Parts: sequence; structure tokens; C-alpha cells
Amino acid sequence: MVTKARLQSERIPLERALGLVKIYERSGWPFNSAQIDHRNYETNPQLFLLLKAMHRVMICGDLAWAQKECDDMFRGVADVIQENQLMDSPSRGHFLENLKPGGKYHGIIGLYRHNISADHIGIFDKEIIDALAPSVKCIAHNGAGYDQIDVIACKAKGSIVVSNTPGAVDDATATTALYLILSTLRQFSKAERDARSGLWKSQLSSGNAHDLTGRTLAILGLGGIGSRLAELAHAFPMRVIYHNRNRAPDAPEWCEYYGKDRLDEFLALADVLSVHVPLRPETEGLVGEKMIRGLKKGSVIVNTARGKVIDEQALIRALEDGHLGAVGLDVYPNEPEINPRFFDFPNVTVLPHMGTETCDSQKKMEIRALDNLLQFLKKGMVIDIVPELKVRAAL
Repeated sequence: MVTKARLQSERIPLERALGLVKIYERSGWPFNSAQIDHRNYETNPQLFLLLKAMHRVMICGDLAWAQKECDDMFRGVADVIQENQLMDSPSRGHFLENLKPGGKYHGIIGLYRHNISADHIGIFDKEIIDALAPSVKCIAHNGAGYDQIDVIACKAKGSIVVSNTPGAVDDATATTALYLILSTLRQFSKAERDARSGLWKSQLSSGNAHDLTGRTLAILGLGGIGSRLAELAHAFPMRVIYHNRNRAPDAPEWCEYYGKDRLDEFLALADVLSVHVPLRPETEGLVGEKMIRGLKKGSVIVNTARGKVIDEQALIRALEDGHLGAVGLDVYPNEPEINPRFFDFPNVTVLPHMGTETCDSQKKMEIRALDNLLQFLKKGMVIDIVPELKVRAAL
């Protein structure tokens, strides 16, 4: 029962009440912002319960580094359901069941999502998106890549905003790409394996190793990560060229743009092709047979984006016939599986998706995702809305 004493003791600031109701005005709720003022919003039990329900958010997955920040950010703003408390679904079926009316996840307004949640409930595909209650308006994803969320289904539902964490991952992922460039050009991965096997340098040839200085780094996708890698590589110095759909407005003068009409020239110049495009339907298999064969013989491909952006079989064929001098991979089409064929090539460096595996970057990512969720609660708008949904930036 909602008593007068409870209404008074758990009062919701008028500004926040108005902001929350504006989020829901288009979803068929029985109140709208024009009906709320200081005379009724604190004394109406039905409105009180609706507003209290709107304050529920879920941590779906893991929060390893920013628990204190989460507590501070949402204190007095939202009730946070965390995996170690209520979000303990062992399976997709259990999760879907508890999203229904009366379930323990019912009534949440937003979710913080980490990819680790897929280990229990799978990716946020159309089935999960369609099962989300009308109350869910925001999915704040922890990660720059958001291919585990069906953004098209969110858009079709017409009411769910999705955000990611660009910028927070730039440095860690760019340094991972730089390591792969160093390892492939200098044979460092093979050298370490040989040293551990007691072979010293007997299996290495300096004819297969190259300096970075003076070589051409071709960046496919000059976003935040690609730009940070460009800065690092320029210090050697390497010549840096890039290909985007459009010229990057903030790219420095020394970073040379090659548009669609010069893609063949871009590939032919590359000593190293570093891939940094997001995985979308139109980018799956983007680096395929034609693009790979457009590279000069002996060139290197490095991928820290997503495994499916590259045609894996075309990549293997180019290693088998010697067209590629080396390959450095941090991502794979069917993670955590790595195609065992890559282990047969001594000139391939493999990492187990280490791009953002630093406590510093992971904490930045967690805070960025949480801030997106917080800003949605306060203003009805996230900071980092994904490109496909930018028309919904303001609700």
C-alpha cells in the first residue's frame, strides 16, 4: 500500500519525475508531463508507483572495476539490479521468463550490458529484444563493437536506444594493433616460441624481418582506434594512409586519405593493412579475396576489429601461396575458437582477443557505459548513441 508517509519519505524530485515521464509519453502510460506539477506528483499513488518502477536498471553481465562509481552515480537515482543480487539467470529461458510481468526483471527502464552475459543468456538478438518489456528504453553496451546486439530489432521496436563506448577503448586496442604490427614485421612471436623451445635464432631469417621506419601503414577505418594507431605509427615514422567512406575531418595532414575511387591504389601501397571497421551486415567479409590480392606480395594484414570482417578462407589461401608475408590476429569469426590452420603458419601472430584487456581501459569502458545509462535516466538521451539510431538521439 502506498501510504501518505511513504509518499512523503520517498519523494521523487519534480525535475526527475518530469524527465522520466517524458521518456514514457509515447509508450501509452496514463500520465504525461503536462499533467504533472507540484500539486499532484507527490500525492498520487498510481503515479508514484509508475515513477518508482521507472527507476529500475539492470547490470546485465559483469561490473569488475567500477562498482564504487556505479553506487555513487545511481544513488538516489535508480535501483540497480546486479547479477550477484537478482540478475542470476543461468539460461536464456530463465532470463526471458523473468522479463515477463511479475518476473524479477520486470519494470526495468535500462540495461548496462557486458558481452560476458552472452555466456549465460546468449547475445541480444531479436528474440531477446522482442521479449523486453515496454518499460525498457535503453541498452548501454560496454564496448565499442556492438554486433552482439540486434540494433535493427531495437529500431523496429521503436523505443529502445542503444549506446556503446567509443573512445574508452582507443588506446588499448591501438597498442594491441601496434604490437601485432611489430610482431609480424619483426618475427617476434616466432622468435619467442623458438627461444622457449631452446632453438635460439636457428629457425629465423633476417630476410623475413623488416623495420617499421619508412614502411606504409594502410588503415582501413580511421575512427578512434585507427586514429590512435596512426599517431603511434607516425612516431617511427611510418607513412600512414587511410580509407574511409568519407574523409575524416580531424585527420592530421600527414595522414593521407584514399577514397573509394582510389581503393586499388591504397591497397597497392600498403606494407601493412590494419583493419578497424565495425562489424555490420555490409562489412561482413569486406576484406575478401579481391582486397587481399590487391595488396602487394609480402604485405601484412593485422585485424583488431572483428573476425568476420575478413574472409578467413581467403586469408588462409593467401598465407598458403605466400602472397601475404605475415598476419596478426586478435579477433576471430567464432570466438573463442581459433581456426587451427593458423597454428601451422610460423608467420602468424595470434592473440586471444586482448584488445581491451587492461584494467585501465575496462574501467573507463564501464564508467562510460554507466554514464550513458545515467544520462538517459536524467535527460532521456545517451551520449554515445550508435550510428544506426542517431535519428532517435533526442526522445
